[in-house]
Amino acid sequence: MAHFTYIIIGAGPAGLQMGYFLRRRKANFVILERADKAGSFFTKYPRHGKLLSINKVYTGYTDRDSRLRYDWNSLLSDHAGLEMSHYTQAYFPSADDLQHYLDDYARLMQLPIHYQTEVTRVTKVSEHFQVTTATGTVYTCDRLIVATGLFTPIMPKIEGIEWCENYAECSINPDDFKDQTVLIVGKGNSAFETADNLLESTRKIQLCGPHPLKLAWASHYAGDIRAVNNNFLDTYQLKGQNNILDGELRRVSQRANKQLDVEVYFASRQRSYTFLCDRVIICAGFRFDESIFSPECRPTLAYRDKLPALTSAWESVNVKDLYFIGTLMSSRDFHTTMSAFIHGFRHNIQAFDQMLGRTYEGQPWRQAMRLALDAEAITDMVIRRVSTAPGLFLQPGFLCDVVTVSHADHEVTYYEDMPVDYVHDQDYGQHRHYYVITLEYGKTTGYHDPLAMPRGVGVLEDSYVHPILRRYNGDREVERFVLPDDLDNDWRQAEHVQALQAYFDRQLTALRSADATSLSTAGHRRLHRNASKRALAS
Repeated sequence: MAHFTYIIIGAGPAGLQMGYFLRRRKANFVILERADKAGSFFTKYPRHGKLLSINKVYTGYTDRDSRLRYDWNSLLSDHAGLEMSHYTQAYFPSADDLQHYLDDYARLMQLPIHYQTEVTRVTKVSEHFQVTTATGTVYTCDRLIVATGLFTPIMPKIEGIEWCENYAECSINPDDFKDQTVLIVGKGNSAFETADNLLESTRKIQLCGPHPLKLAWASHYAGDIRAVNNNFLDTYQLKGQNNILDGELRRVSQRANKQLDVEVYFASRQRSYTFLCDRVIICAGFRFDESIFSPECRPTLAYRDKLPALTSAWESVNVKDLYFIGTLMSSRDFHTTMSAFIHGFRHNIQAFDQMLGRTYEGQPWRQAMRLALDAEAITDMVIRRVSTAPGLFLQPGFLCDVVTVSHADHEVTYYEDMPVDYVHDQDYGQHRHYYVITLEYGKTTGYHDPLAMPRGVGVLEDSYVHPILRRYNGDREVERFVLPDDLDNDWRQAEHVQALQAYFDRQLTALRSADATSLSTAGHRRLHRNASKRALAS
């Protein structure tokens, strides 16, 4: 029975990224992978082979941080050749390219992966986890990290579901759907990807779901409908025989000729309609499979049992030392920022590795540096980070930089890439004077045209991504300062530098004044106490 400090289940992009950081700090760990290669998920998904993650080869930047803002597939490493742009120049790469890249990453990083090792049971005995495989081999560990992603298709619990197909298993050959009427359940990218594949061969396609469509260019969430998949919208809006139904699938029955009657309930009309079709394909997404966990260590689930419920350190809320990474991290920012995708969770995992070192080994935050208590020095650092840092840019409002100010020590400490909620849960929030720096989209209420958002003169805060500095006293937000958005997401222009430096000049002047007043008051109190003591003594 082999024992490790850490066991990672899954050698997909999250497991590999975690392995890189653990290997870099010489941790005792192993990665267990049921397939015979790294990144095996991408040998099947997405079903039609094209990724939605961008690979912008020509950015004009030479530093890797800036390039990573527009490279949503590469993992973090110190190996110059391990970038997706070296594998393909396609803006939207193929899944095969990504799987090839991940396999090379595992090999070049020399990660300890046990392939063809399927985990069938996880139990917890005392303080240790026992991980049993399909062959009966048992591993034990102090801390278990699950990087399996979402792979169990969600199927509605309705009458007649057996007549339906699901996204994971249905044919992807358009010829199999010639002159057929197809109803697709779901309004996400998998549904639109499927519909786009069938546009030229079907008689009619209907997409069905109870909630309105969400477009990524309006929500700024990469998991909502992307332009690369929305050709189908043209065929609906311009009356090309295809429809989008704002209704809920209720029942499916089969006729003698094998056609299907599909009952869809429309809340807006408070009634059901029945549609006749040849095929029903369920594209309702995937959920986390917790069945391998025994009752004493089965994680609590969230979001209609789709994801594990997690703390701000990505630990199970009910099982100590059980952690979840990769797509499963999106339980903390569900459908808001990018933790469900490589370009988001690679930066989460970098932060998570530092959390582990801090929690179990007492290590300081690795991405931290001391700066002089000087407005120009702080400004230079902030401007560089908001203009180049990929984590801040790709995880807007979720990852932040933190600046703690110590006037007594005449210095500040600058921490990079911390989750915002983790900052407030930890002792950083005990500081009397600190700043949280994020890049965020402006908050809007009601309907706004995403291509005509208000900006410029008279607008207090731009709608597009821009820097926000929030000053805290303990856990209380005292004030905030914003810079306007920039078309190139680069704030290294004189007007932005001058505005931010003037802000920090005012801040530090006020801080020195407050500290001087506090010291003066304390001095008067000491004099009063001493005078009282002398009076009593006499």
